[in-house]
Amino acid sequence: MPHDAKPRIRVGIGGWTYEPWRGTFYPEGLAQKRELEYASRKLTSIEINGTYYGSQKPESFAKWHAETPDDFVFALKGPRFTTNRRVLSEAGESIARFFSSGVMELKDKLGPINWQFMPTKKFDPNDFEGFLKLLPKSVEGRTIRHAVEVRHDSFRSPEFIALVREHGVAIVIAADSDYPQIADLTAPFVYARIMGSTEAEDAGYSNNATDAWVKRARIWASGGTPEGLDEVLPHPAGPAIQRDVFIYVISGFKARNPAAAMAMIERLSHAD
Repeated sequence: MPHDAKPRIRVGIGGWTYEPWRGTFYPEGLAQKRELEYASRKLTSIEINGTYYGSQKPESFAKWHAETPDDFVFALKGPRFTTNRRVLSEAGESIARFFSSGVMELKDKLGPINWQFMPTKKFDPNDFEGFLKLLPKSVEGRTIRHAVEVRHDSFRSPEFIALVREHGVAIVIAADSDYPQIADLTAPFVYARIMGSTEAEDAGYSNNATDAWVKRARIWASGGTPEGLDEVLPHPAGPAIQRDVFIYVISGFKARNPAAAMAMIERLSHAD
């Protein structure tokens, strides 16, 4: 985040194509080709999941850039071909291929890259350090923000925290889920995926739960550390670092996720 910029809190969902959102989130009769245009005006970010499964066309990224508001941001899942391998430090060619596949067509709307690992992937300090060294700090003159979504308990290690902190890489905070939670702040931004929306709540989360996430987001943005989340190696004392915050309402009862994200955005629009 530039020194003269205020931290931004962005809230969104995973993807924008989901049949149960038609007639609930999306107005009845809205053309499917206009769903991204609509969603991007109700939310402030979207995490693209399709990049995890395979390359997208450069023309698609350019189209997504054109269809969304100026201040909209996409997070992208890194490809599974990069993360689902035995030796991560050999992923250099895969990482380079990803960044040359057209993702840079998003230009200023390119947000963090989420490198998601399988729940069976264990922490190997030397190999993981090799992987982190392969992640580019910038591509085509544009700073790249990286986050790692690790899902094995072996990553709940002070050595892992110190390693990603040294490289300025964020740990994706898994929340309201069965995945291990590692809420340590290790980068100049925060990336949280909250997975507890339910059918019982019209807005996915109760008012109290929504307010709790809004409060956490504001604390993160101001440079603080919210209470009630699991850390392994708390950040050393020092001056508060304001951070951009990305929160995605993922999984849970997926049909309610847009409503949950919009409820958080609405609350964030009001002063404390």
